[in-house]
Amino acid sequence: MKVKIALAFTTLLAIFAALIIEFGVIFFIRLLLGAGFLILILILTFFSILMAYARNKYFLLVLIATLPSIYGLYSCYKWNPYGIVGAIAFYVIALFAFLAWISEPDLSFSERIRSAKSLEKRGNYRAAGRKYEKAKKYEKAAECYLKAGLIESAAWCYEKAEMYDKAAEIYEKIANKDTFYWKESYELYKKAGKLRDAAKCLEKYAEQEPWYWEDVAKMYEEIGDNEKAKECWKKALEYYINEAKEEGVFWEDVAKIYEKLGEKEKAKESWKKFLEYCLKEAEKDPAWWKHVAEVYEKLGEKDKAEEARKKAR
Repeated sequence: MKVKIALAFTTLLAIFAALIIEFGVIFFIRLLLGAGFLILILILTFFSILMAYARNKYFLLVLIATLPSIYGLYSCYKWNPYGIVGAIAFYVIALFAFLAWISEPDLSFSERIRSAKSLEKRGNYRAAGRKYEKAKKYEKAAECYLKAGLIESAAWCYEKAEMYDKAAEIYEKIANKDTFYWKESYELYKKAGKLRDAAKCLEKYAEQEPWYWEDVAKMYEEIGDNEKAKECWKKALEYYINEAKEEGVFWEDVAKIYEKLGEKEKAKESWKKFLEYCLKEAEKDPAWWKHVAEVYEKLGEKDKAEEARKKAR
């Protein structure tokens, strides 16, 4: 493959060299630039037709953009260096203008040329926020976004500024409409070191997504609020019991929570139910004998646990 590429490259160089020797350097430059302008004309024409078919409002703009290419091609034919340079300069300027536009597509021309401070003084907080954000002045950007009513953008900027508690407060307000943001608030409060606020937010989230009750309980344990933790463990237990009725594997979670709550008899009954599930699974997959052995250990049946371990091997 490398030999083929090298051969093709050498052949191309040989053709270029032959053209320069036969017709001169100027002719070669005219030919190269002319070919470039011709390709650009074809590409822009194709896209303008495609956009016109799709009824895109910018098709006329793209069609007009082919005119400098046509003029550049004509300048190559007549050898007008100024015309060629002018056509190239047009596309260079157009490229930079396009890049500037896509970096801030929602800003008007007047908003682009004004400073963030000027826009803020004028009360154009949305545009000022965009400018501050681009300059990585995230706290100022967040303040402007709040004034503009763009609260999600404000939260994002506070997060970028590592002002996690402020971002969390905003997400709390949004969470009243979209419960997903309770989890966002929880994570940000946790980053800010406000563990109780984090626990409260996760608790709100668990009301909608009950598999998080266990995490809430652990969070309250971490804080040292054992009463609240116990309350959440009971809610986690209720969730896992309902799940265990559908899928037996959850009896293990039920048993562990009963143990945590100090209800030994109920924990034992739950371990037995989990054992039944494990034995059924072991008939299909020998890897489950390991879990059978662990449950027998929990139930204090050491001989049966040893037998199960042998089967697991």
